[in-house]
Amino acid sequence: MATVVLSMAAAGVLLPFSNGAAVQVEGMHRVLASKLAADLMEEIVNTPFDQIFGVYGAYAESQGQVRDAGGAVFTDSIYANFSRKASCEYVRVPQEAGRDSVKFIRATVRVYYRGEQIVIIKRLIGR
Repeated sequence: MATVVLSMAAAGVLLPFSNGAAVQVEGMHRVLASKLAADLMEEIVNTPFDQIFGVYGAYAESQGQVRDAGGAVFTDSIYANFSRKASCEYVRVPQEAGRDSVKFIRATVRVYYRGEQIVIIKRLIGR
């Protein structure tokens, strides 16, 4: 009987710690995903305007194939469950009506962890 009571008391004390650890791990994944999204967005912004749509219009890195700025796949196991997608679309403002050249691109970067989207950032890029 004493063992049952002690087990119940121990479970009540340890349960919050296990939940806290899960929240901490999720937070770590979100921070890393935010960094991955920001890094890819920085690459897009640093690409010449006329090449952005061609390179990043429908860009995707599959799970475990996330690349660094140099193009090499991250080999650290912490990146194994991440994937990224980028998309771009031309944005016209009313003042540009009838013009052939577009002055703005909206870039969107999404980062997924185990297939679930956890971060999305958007940015308007001007010529």
